[in-house]
Amino acid sequence: MAAATAATRHAGGIDGATVNGAESLVATLAANGVELCLANPGTSEMHFVAALDRGAGVRCVLALFEGVATGAADGYYRMARKPAATLLHLGPGLGNGIANLHNAGKAHSGIVNIVGDHAMAHARFESPLRSDVEAIAAPVSHWVRTSRSSLEVAGDGAQAIAATRDGALGCIATLILPADTAWGPGGEPATAPLPAAPAAPQAEAVRAAARAVTELGGRAVLLLGAGGVGEGAREAAAAIAQKTGCRVLAEFYNARLPAGRGRVRIDRLPYVVDAAVEKLAGAECLVLAGAAEPIAFFAYPGKPSELKPTGCRTLLLAAAHDDVPAALDALRDELGAAPARITAREHSFDIEALSNAGALTPDLIGHVLAALLPENAIVVDEAVSTGRAFSPPFATAAPHDWLAVMGGAIGFGLPAALGAALGAPGRPVLALEGDGSAMYTPQALWSIAREGLPVVTVIFANRAYRILQGELKGVGAAVGGPKAEAMLRLDRPALDWVCLARGLGVPGGRAQTAAELVREMQRGFASGAPYLVEVGL
Repeated sequence: MAAATAATRHAGGIDGATVNGAESLVATLAANGVELCLANPGTSEMHFVAALDRGAGVRCVLALFEGVATGAADGYYRMARKPAATLLHLGPGLGNGIANLHNAGKAHSGIVNIVGDHAMAHARFESPLRSDVEAIAAPVSHWVRTSRSSLEVAGDGAQAIAATRDGALGCIATLILPADTAWGPGGEPATAPLPAAPAAPQAEAVRAAARAVTELGGRAVLLLGAGGVGEGAREAAAAIAQKTGCRVLAEFYNARLPAGRGRVRIDRLPYVVDAAVEKLAGAECLVLAGAAEPIAFFAYPGKPSELKPTGCRTLLLAAAHDDVPAALDALRDELGAAPARITAREHSFDIEALSNAGALTPDLIGHVLAALLPENAIVVDEAVSTGRAFSPPFATAAPHDWLAVMGGAIGFGLPAALGAALGAPGRPVLALEGDGSAMYTPQALWSIAREGLPVVTVIFANRAYRILQGELKGVGAAVGGPKAEAMLRLDRPALDWVCLARGLGVPGGRAQTAAELVREMQRGFASGAPYLVEVGL
């Protein structure tokens, strides 16, 4: 094999040496700013693995499950604002990563998936791992291509990188690499075409929005989505509200939400249907700034799917792929609005009083976590049910970025914390996780430990699928028997997260009182290293 490979190599590429297709792809990734590869490789990817070792500029982080690789790529993009690559093994490996690719797509995160496949001459045989990789990739990718020649791999890679951007949005590109295109002769690194800039504000849309918020005041709602919840954009939205009296809301789920003291606070549209309908009551016009029309997460008997009031009209100020901050600036200027008056929120947490508060409740947990949050932290939220009470205390926490699961597929939090820490080196990360959700991707803890990342994970040990117990009421179902009840509980045996984490290389402790939670959080943040706290509820 070594002799055959050497005979087919092509001059040029990595450090002036002869290269194969995989090496030309690694060089192309590095030349176009893709600096991280999150990998769970197999046989068909071995030439790419070897190329990562020989080529400079691309860091490789091993994930023990493909869903960790894809979820980490999502978290990485949200912080670094550039795509990582994933390296996945054939159709089944890609399939294992689909849930977090779904989440990444909803978050508009840019990712380059590199999926190995059988050599083209071998693909016609019905081997055990034969699958239709393109068909598996299509539902969670904006761009899919299979390389047909080793000499085309670099160019295909450059096109994949270019495909990770659509205006202001990140996109998912999947490049399928048959094994023989990886080991065959490669070409020179290719340059990805520059993406088109996000669309500028449309004058008529700006004027229409200005008329609506001026005429309707509090009966108009400015709804912020992708691009509209950044710090500058929110300041423009606040100025618009102060000028006209319109209401400003953000979508419930946001890919990255700056929060904490000294920042404009924008209320989020509630998750629960009844609360969302109440929040939008009286609205006669929704002005969308990067947001979609508000729709309930699920259908519930007797409740609406569309959350806006009947008869409420919709105006599009800017779509998510447009330059949403520029559109909000243009609307502020059209109105002649002065800069927003931001009322500073003082840090009012009393650690001693919190420590003496006794048994833990969701509200108390939120106050303890917010009180101890380090400056410039990243909070990754998959707390699901427990975390619903956290928004008010975190509004006065130290300035931080809040990353939420966007697509609703659970198993996001731990991988996203891994990726966020890689995308923002040195910043402390707080991962908020339900115990049921964490069991989908616990392997991420091993990668966090291996990389020595400053991630403190808090597991809310409800010993139940608490979110589903709540959803029972929402859908009008009832559980009265032992079979159905057993489907919603996580006991018999109870999960021991401190032991699980220790087995994956992450130290930790337990907290069942406020004093214990203060102690464990202080210990975790002070370590500057991976740490896990199991919170008993």
